[in-house]
Amino acid sequence: MVLVVTTENVSGCVVEKVLGQVFGVVVRSRGLGGNLTAALRSLGGGEIKEYTEMLEDARKSAIDRLVQNAHAMGANAVVMMRFDSSEIGQTMSEVVAYGTAVVLKDA
Repeated sequence: MVLVVTTENVSGCVVEKVLGQVFGVVVRSRGLGGNLTAALRSLGGGEIKEYTEMLEDARKSAIDRLVQNAHAMGANAVVMMRFDSSEIGQTMSEVVAYGTAVVLKDA
């Protein structure tokens, strides 16, 4: 198990070793039907559920990849985890989860 936190420190633990930067990247695109539905929904205003669901799934996948990469580095935790996102063209979204892979031990 790899603990993922957005804080610099974990209560009751100390950083024994810093392994370095770790990240998980996901690029997603809605299908043509989803894009058309979202475009029509955007005319009325409010939340566009198709895109909200896509981005929630992308964030979950990015964290999963972050954890896999941290585990491969020998980490048992990732501290200072953050998200970044951007658009690629007009149909794709990139989501990156990143942080610092560390080995924690009990204080």
